[in-house]
This record gives sequence, C-alpha cells and structure tokens, in this order.
Amino acid sequence: MLLLTEPWRSVLELGALTVSAPQLARAPRGDGHPVLVVPGLLASDASTLVLRRFLTRLGYRTAGWGMGLNVGPTSDVVRRLPDRLRELSDRYDQPVSVIGWSLGGIYARALASRLPEQVRQVVTLGSPYATEVPGQTHADAAYRMLSRRHYVPATGRGPGVTAAPDVPTTSIYSRLDGIVSWRVCREDVTDRRESIAIPASHLGFGHNPTALWVIADRLAQDPLHWRPFTAPRRLRALFVTDRPA
Repeated sequence: MLLLTEPWRSVLELGALTVSAPQLARAPRGDGHPVLVVPGLLASDASTLVLRRFLTRLGYRTAGWGMGLNVGPTSDVVRRLPDRLRELSDRYDQPVSVIGWSLGGIYARALASRLPEQVRQVVTLGSPYATEVPGQTHADAAYRMLSRRHYVPATGRGPGVTAAPDVPTTSIYSRLDGIVSWRVCREDVTDRRESIAIPASHLGFGHNPTALWVIADRLAQDPLHWRPFTAPRRLRALFVTDRPA
C-alpha cells in the first residue's frame, strides 16, 4: 500500500507547502555557502527544483548536478560529478554542502569520501546506502536494467560508495517510504553522524515541509561546531532522531 500510494502522498505533501509556509519562513537563514543537490534514480534537476528554490530563498548558492536524467553511476557520472563539486568549491572558494536524494545520496557520500576537503557536509534523503541484498528497494529492477551502462573499474568491483564520509552527515529517512526500506537508509549515530525519521513519501522528500525544515536547520550549522538536530518544540512529534546504540 505504501508503494501504491506514493504518487498521491507526494502530491499531498506538495500541497502542504502552502499550509506550512509561515513555519518554513522561520527556518534558519543561510550563510551563502554553495549547495549541490543531486537527484535520484531516473530523475533530473527538475525533481529538485522546489528544494533548490527554497534554499536559494534562505540565502544559499544552490546548484543542480547538471547531467540530465540520473541513470546510475555511468562512467560519465563518475568523471563529471567530482568535477562539478570542484567547480563549485573553486568558484566560491569554500567547501560545498551536498544533498542527495535516494541514489543521489549515495553519490553524495562517495564525493565526501573521495574529496573531503571540498565537502562541508552531506545530507541524504531516503538513500539506501546500507543495502546488502536485493529486494530492499523497489528500484532494484530499474537499476539492474540500467546496469550495463554503469561504470565498473578494472578490479571488476563497482565504485565504493557506502563508506561513511569523514564530514558531518545527516540521513533523513521515512518509515512511510514506499520505494526504499527505511532500514537501509539509517546512519550509525556518532558525534558527527545522525539519522532523522520524518513522515514522508519517497517521492516527496524534495518538497516535504518537514524535510525542508531539517535540511535548512542542518545547512545552517557551523561545521566546526556541529550539533545533532533538535526539533522545534511545537513540532517535535513530527521528528524522530535516532540515538547511539
């Protein structure tokens, strides 16, 4: 039922933006640092337009990934996405926050692991980076269908994308996700890693009001004095923050 209702719930979440506008207007303002937003599988920059406009209004220098439809880790993506990150970091002369939706979050973690000096922090939205066996996402079939186009190095192994990056990392996930199992979207909680559950559909992460609030709060953090997320007092029932094991 979660899968079947994904499109309708996503539309409702988009409509909820109007109702939540007064609260979102109180979201923490940005400091102007650059933010790179990476879309999920079979999605493009159009899917992250609402999120990027929201962050731009908060004062961030936002950018899409600029590579059209995300069909997986092709050789073009493996080559050009780090260049995109370096371009933004060099242009603004500071590290970049990277937000990745679903498969885009796996890319974001890979970028932070490969180029930690150029990444300020990582925020993932329903990203199945802890997947170990098939069947933990409903996107498996599409991913396998596209796998012939994916990059495979000389070792025969795919790119290492699941290692926890050495930068502040926030995993936003939902137990109502109808496409990806929430169990493979959670970060091991440490002093610089956190996992936050919100009521969202998978297709709605980019415009869900609770997701937008968490993202705004996290981006406003000073990376040198990073602290775990604390929900607004009146809205605490909407957020569940994982605790250390």
